[in-house]
Amino acid sequence: IGMLEVVESNFAKTMAEEETEEAGNDAEYQKTTQENKVLNAMRNKDVEYKTQEYKGLDKAITDMSADYDTATQELAAVKEYFGKLKERCVAKPESYEERRRRRQKELEGLKEAMSILEGSNGGSNAFLQRQRGAR
Repeated sequence: IGMLEVVESNFAKTMAEEETEEAGNDAEYQKTTQENKVLNAMRNKDVEYKTQEYKGLDKAITDMSADYDTATQELAAVKEYFGKLKERCVAKPESYEERRRRRQKELEGLKEAMSILEGSNGGSNAFLQRQRGAR
């Protein structure tokens, strides 16, 4: 009988230890399960937000690429216009031959005008001023 009491006591003690350990393990399991649920939910939200961010950035890239293409075309047009405008506005020095030819034509024109003036109204006094009487 004494031995049965010792065995019962050891059994009760072991059972209490096992129940306590099982309760602790159950609590730890519940805690770990809850942490995993929270972690999983956070990761799912992260994936959702990053997907939205990716779509937004992809759209921004598309828009900016279109803007870049438009700006590049405008720049090319402005450079072309500037080149044409520069050709018209920038003074180019005349070559010696061009200046000589222009001067020769000018001298010929002046000689012709002088001969016309000398030939009209009786000679070289065609454009002489005449003094009028006092007023």
